[in-house]
Amino acid sequence: MVPNGWTIQKLEQIATVERGKFSARPRNDPKYFGGNIPFVQTGDIAAAKTYLQNYTQTLNEDGLKVSRLFPKNTILITIAANIGDTAITSFDVACPDSLVAIRTNKDTDCFWLKLYLETCKDELDGKATQNAQKNINLQVLKPLEVLTPPYPEQRKIAQILSTWDRSIATTEKLIDASKQQKKALMQQLLTGKKRLVDGSSFRKVREGFAVSKLGELPDDWNVELISKHYWYQEGPGVRKHQFTESGVKLFNGTNIQHSRINLANTSTYVSSDEAYGAYNHFLADSGDLVIACSGISVDRFDEKIAFINKEHLPLCMNTSTMRFKVKSETTACLTFMRYFMMSDLFKNQIRRQITGSAQLNFGPSHMAKCFIPLPSLEEQKKIASVLSCADKEVDVLEAKLAHFKQEKKALMQQLLTGKRRVKVDEEVAT
Repeated sequence: MVPNGWTIQKLEQIATVERGKFSARPRNDPKYFGGNIPFVQTGDIAAAKTYLQNYTQTLNEDGLKVSRLFPKNTILITIAANIGDTAITSFDVACPDSLVAIRTNKDTDCFWLKLYLETCKDELDGKATQNAQKNINLQVLKPLEVLTPPYPEQRKIAQILSTWDRSIATTEKLIDASKQQKKALMQQLLTGKKRLVDGSSFRKVREGFAVSKLGELPDDWNVELISKHYWYQEGPGVRKHQFTESGVKLFNGTNIQHSRINLANTSTYVSSDEAYGAYNHFLADSGDLVIACSGISVDRFDEKIAFINKEHLPLCMNTSTMRFKVKSETTACLTFMRYFMMSDLFKNQIRRQITGSAQLNFGPSHMAKCFIPLPSLEEQKKIASVLSCADKEVDVLEAKLAHFKQEKKALMQQLLTGKRRVKVDEEVAT
């Protein structure tokens, strides 16, 4: 049912819809790139949130001759691979034919239409054809039906929802700032530049090729192989033919998401007989520190380390994961180890052993060659406590962000369908 005063319009009736263009062959010919003309691609749109601010490539004048320039306040929408991502341009841009440029007519609010198109993502994806990759064309996009309120009401809806966007953007910036502060704090604490207990102020580089790579450390810290203080074990590599639909869940790297264990979508099990028989010594324990150790981006490695809790059990380790315990709780702290593995002190040691790869793929043999700087147990615990507090601050902000996004989504569903009407004052109507 169409709300009173609203109409159903085709997208091409309320906006100019044109496909991007880049007709050079080959497309990666360097003679077209490196100028000062922004050249926007699908990945830039996905990363843009609402307004496009950054881009990965530029065209020169020769590049512009084989492309097409679109003005500021154009909506760009992806029509290949990840279909339906949208962003509003903040400057003139060129783009390839994997993007469509939508320029609104004078009686259509750009921000409102961008929001409406967000709600059409699933509909557009459902109309995609599959060649080398999923895609849609202008014949799908132009006749897209848009439930259209009068222009003053569009503007009011846009104003209301832009308030939520600003809150979301502000919270995201706070999260980024908190993460950067934590990273800097972690670097200071784990190298002894910042001390939480009274200790020696003398710093030195340790002897030995591998140890010297850690840089300057307090002289009252020990620097020893990880294996001296921590026990670790890689999963056994349960074979596909052993998988069952019930029994004990198998744990793999995909179950670690954003530094937390997520087993919600796990459908891979090993039989109880095998789990408590041949694989009994691979059953995880509450309090185990676990990491993904294969196919992990160096930049995202921090997110692939977490603790097993009682609620996750029973759980059987599988390939490409490792678990850790302390050998003696009187000398080592497992939470300290967690933050050490998040740091460049650890990642650089692993990276040196697997040079030439953008991803971390390592196992017990690599771990056996890694050193850890260990302050006293008291200082380890204090460092772990401070960094845990920093993590909690980020967690609070991320929960706040999730709330804002959910509230905006619910409000969009009401406002963009007319289930909830807005009052248009004279200022908005003019």
